[in-house]
This record gives sequence, structure tokens and C-alpha cells, in this order.
Amino acid sequence: MLKFLSPQSRIAARVANARYMASASPSTVSIDLPASSFETYELEQGPELQFETEKETLLQMYKQMVIVRRMEMASDALYKAKKIRGFCHLSVGQEAVAVGIESAITKKDTVITSYRCHGFTYLRGASVKEVEGELMGKRCGVSYGKGGSMHMFTTGFYGGNGIVGAQVPVGAGLAFAHQYRNEKNCTFALYGDGASNQGQVFESFNMAKLWDLPVIFACENNKYGMGTSASRSSAMTEYYKRGQFIPGLKVNGMDVLACYQASKFAKDWTVSGNGPLVMEYETYRYGGHSMSDPGTTYRTREEVQNMRSRNDPIAGLKMHLIELGISTEEELKAYDKEARKYVDKQTKEAELAPPPEAKMDILFEDVYVKGSEPPVLRGRINEDSWSFEKNGFANR
Repeated sequence: MLKFLSPQSRIAARVANARYMASASPSTVSIDLPASSFETYELEQGPELQFETEKETLLQMYKQMVIVRRMEMASDALYKAKKIRGFCHLSVGQEAVAVGIESAITKKDTVITSYRCHGFTYLRGASVKEVEGELMGKRCGVSYGKGGSMHMFTTGFYGGNGIVGAQVPVGAGLAFAHQYRNEKNCTFALYGDGASNQGQVFESFNMAKLWDLPVIFACENNKYGMGTSASRSSAMTEYYKRGQFIPGLKVNGMDVLACYQASKFAKDWTVSGNGPLVMEYETYRYGGHSMSDPGTTYRTREEVQNMRSRNDPIAGLKMHLIELGISTEEELKAYDKEARKYVDKQTKEAELAPPPEAKMDILFEDVYVKGSEPPVLRGRINEDSWSFEKNGFANR
């Protein structure tokens, strides 16, 4: 298990060892991660602990994590106000994983994940208004109000999937498409520790290795599958070793810098012809499994508070930015205020947006890509068949 240190402890240790260095370029900074950031399996060499990156990249990661958290908190409030119905899974505490991955890849790479997908949807290109609108079933939603919390899609992002583990073989398929087209791109197929024992996950591992697909199988281990701890559900909790014949990499998923560096390494590994990689981002969700779960019956409040106070990914990066002289505390407070204002405005616009019209053709408009529809979509019975040419029922 990775040893999580508080942001203050990590910074104190680094300052004592003079391990942060000024870069030759005024726009870049050198980062030195602690040795506990990564653990490898069947890899000759893992990610470098010391690397150089743009100061603006660090600032952007901070802003993105703050917006994702604010968006999830707004979703929490909307759900409690009964403006969001049904399932709703939030990722408060896990922001470093999504932001670290997105910062390390390009929009031509592909991502697919489970139902805890709001942050990924925003980072892949949707607006907060589109995410919140989807949650409230509005026409402005990213899936036009038809998908809800678990089924959000945007360019380069294939969901948001409600069936536990079902996205993993689809992710292998996305990677096959990259390989087939000779693209130097990869797929991040994410799943939780609760889905790690699904048979389809291991079937995907096997096929990906047979064909050396450019796919990263990324387990977001937040320690609990619904209300069951990993140790009670999995005979082997070192998820990054689950690939057996596939190399693995474990990452401190509460440190966005470690997530970023590991994700860059993973992409380079897979697109260089080495085949798949199994990753484990060790992270933590502050809330329950979903909005219907208080999250306190299977763990103590002290456990949650300890993670919040000692390992929060946003607070950790904030410390780095101040120590490195990239931003002052006042500037970061201004970013926080700006993010709150943006999320509040977008959420309000989504609240005021109309729901889909009560028109039959809306039910059928997204079954096929426009222009590729057959003349008739067969219904359950003859009278239910839909004519795209008539834009109405075929036999009524």
C-alpha cells in the first residue's frame, strides 16, 4: 500500500533535501516526486521521479480540479433539492486521477470509464452546463437529457457506462481502432476496484495482450466497491499485478503530479508498440458510493476526515504552486472564486433550460448517425416501426 503523506509533510521533506530546482526556462519547473509515488510490476523501468513541466500546466491542473469539485458539489446540492433524480455517483476526492490523465494525453486519444464520469465528461470537452443539464434531464445536456448521470458522451469520450465492468472490453475495442488505423494514440479504459473481478475484464486483458493493443487498463481503487472494502471482496488487492502477463504500474492517485507523470509514461509505453499496461490509481472518495449512500456505515467518519485533511489532491497541488512561486495564496483564492462563479452560472443556466419536447421523433433521433438511417427502424410490433423518411410511425 502506498504511504500517503500530508501535503505539508511532503513539502517539508522536499525543502529539507533541496529537491525542487529552478529550471533554466522561466516558464518551466522541475518536479521531484517521492519514491513512494509509483510501484511497478514486470516493468524494467517505471516513470521518472524527476521531470520538468510547464508552470502553466500545473496551474491548469489546479483550475480543472477546482472546477470538477465545484461541479460535483453543485450536483450534490441539486440532487438534495430533488432536481436530479435516479442514480448519481460523484467523484469528490478523486479529481487528481481524471485531471492527471487528461493533462497527459491529447484529444485524439480516447477515454472510457464507469458511471463515476462527470469529471471526465467535463475534461474531455463538455461544459458544466451540459453536464448539469444532463443530470437534470434537460435538452441542453451533453446526451440531450436522455442519458443522465451514467451515460455521458463527448468527442473522444465513450462514457459513462452503467453496467459494472462492461466498458473495459469496449475500451479494448477503441484501442484496436487506433491500431487498425495506424494512429499513434491510446485508450484509457477505467474501472473501479469493485469491477476488477469481472470476467470480461480478464477477457479484455487476454485479447489486448494477444494483439498488443495500445490500451491502458486503469483501475481507480478508491478502497470500496459500493459498501464493501477491497480486502473483503478481492483475494488479491494489488490490482496493478492482475494482468499477469501484462506489466503493471501503481500510482498515488491522490497526487495529481504523480498521476500526470504516470499517465504520460503509460501513453508512451503503449504507443511505442509495447502493448497494454495495467494501472492502479490508489485514490479515495469522500462521499458514499452514490447519493443514496451516506458512506458512513462501512467506514468511520475519522477515516474520511483523515483522508480529507492529509491527502486532499487540491490542497496538495495548492501547496506546490505556492512553494514553487508559481502563484500566491491570494491568486489561488481568486481562481477558486472564479471557478465558483463559473460553475454557479453554468448550473443556473442548466436549471432554467427546457426539457426535451414531448415529440415522438426525439425518441429516435440518436439511434443512427444522421444520414445513415435505414428507411424503417423495426419496432417491437409492426405498429411501433418508425419511418425516418416520414419522420413518423411507418404503419399508422
